[in-house]
Amino acid sequence: MPHPKVAMLDPSAFTPPYDRSLAAALARAGAEVELITSRFAYGPVPEPEGYGVTELFYTRASGIPLGSRVRLPLKAAEHVPGMLAARMLIRGADVAHWQWVTYPPLDRFLLGKPRKGQPRVITLHYPLPPPGEEDKLDAERKFLSRFDAVIAHTEGGAERLRSDVGLDPAAVHVIPHGPFDYLTELPESKQAPLPGELADVPPERPVILFFGLLRPYKGIDLLLEAFAALGETDAELWIAGMPRMPLEPLLELADRASGTVRFIPRFISDPEIPALMRRADVLTLPYREIEQSGVLYTGLAFRKPMVLSDVGGFSEVGDAARLVPPGDVDALTAALAELVEDPAARERLSAAADASVRGDLGWDAIAARTLELYASLGARGG
Repeated sequence: MPHPKVAMLDPSAFTPPYDRSLAAALARAGAEVELITSRFAYGPVPEPEGYGVTELFYTRASGIPLGSRVRLPLKAAEHVPGMLAARMLIRGADVAHWQWVTYPPLDRFLLGKPRKGQPRVITLHYPLPPPGEEDKLDAERKFLSRFDAVIAHTEGGAERLRSDVGLDPAAVHVIPHGPFDYLTELPESKQAPLPGELADVPPERPVILFFGLLRPYKGIDLLLEAFAALGETDAELWIAGMPRMPLEPLLELADRASGTVRFIPRFISDPEIPALMRRADVLTLPYREIEQSGVLYTGLAFRKPMVLSDVGGFSEVGDAARLVPPGDVDALTAALAELVEDPAARERLSAAADASVRGDLGWDAIAARTLELYASLGARGG
């Protein structure tokens, strides 16, 4: 198979772990990859493995502290020049693969006219507007139609692109998300220990972990109700992540539980994730709605037993997780109780996760499918 030159673009560095995992896998398969992005402001990112990185976008705004009033206006001012510079930079590539754009209504024009022989691909990482919101869905159609191919991570997402957005079915492709296994490979020197507030937990005590940004749609309130319904238990519930919702109602629910609930209400950087994941016995994502989640693929990378709501792309993980109906506190309680009490059940889920990561959900398999897509679109290669 030809080995194309791939320009991979994520202007705002929205998903560095995904970008860099895919870039490394494509490079292992023989592709020449340049990731064109900006400096990630929230912590370290995986080191490049076989691919190049150009931090082209928002060079001034990236140096402004988070929370500064001038950061976003400066980013807006740098956006158009950055997009125009990117168009020039990628001219020598065989394929332009966008992971994100920053301002879709504007960027559909800034993308420019497609260059003959250079297909344009975009991976859809964000959720589509709900069915019935025709104006927003029409805006998505106008934007996504600028690409030769749109990659969805799930069959459900692909079907919505065809039916709700109205894209040409031939332009929609399904390539799954891969595990964030780079986190499992961090050298010990780059790993942080458990946060101080968790260090005194006895090692034999079972831990249920919720990890990620705290948002209402993620069902943290349902999880707290389910944990309280466990009654007297040795298990602890850890809720770790930056709050994007009021904490007070969650703290009130936590007070109703007999077991211990610990909050780590801040951004969790990559070096801190391995210790959290390895200490957890069960990872749970009781979301009310979702299409896809990086936390799921972090859990898969660590082969964690998981309890997930049966929504969106979560429904397509097969035997690698225990699925419960969204919003069903009784089912969530039962699943958590079983996995906390049954090591064999946890081991079965871990083994299924391992099989998935070694198979279709592994990055090398994903890279092979991505290269096949590039070739089907007519991308040249050496």
